[in-house]
Amino acid sequence: MELNLSIPALLFPAISLTMLAYNARYLAIAALIRDLHKQYQNHSSSPVKKQIKQLRKRLGIIKAMQAMAIISFILAVVTMFLIYIEMKIVANLVFGISLVALMISLSLSFIEVQLSTKALGIQLNDMED
Repeated sequence: MELNLSIPALLFPAISLTMLAYNARYLAIAALIRDLHKQYQNHSSSPVKKQIKQLRKRLGIIKAMQAMAIISFILAVVTMFLIYIEMKIVANLVFGISLVALMISLSLSFIEVQLSTKALGIQLNDMED
């Protein structure tokens, strides 16, 4: 496959939108943590402790998925530079790594959504008791 400047450039809007979505998830979790902090100060219940444990895990995953998306974005830019200076073989390799980083980021996003659903289940169980 002949790699040209437009191919890695196609990743720019996708990665940018992905980063916006990741930042929105981060901000939502930050707000939830602040709310749970208030609840925890009032009474240290078991459901709140379970949610805190889940949130800590989710924050770690979000940090990793953001890092992988940023790495993917940087490597896409590096690919464009390598194409510009006519280092086609290296550009293909770097672009492949960029795609792998994006796939890892999206996979982590999937895992984080699963944990988010589990956390909502904890809250629902608490309300049913």
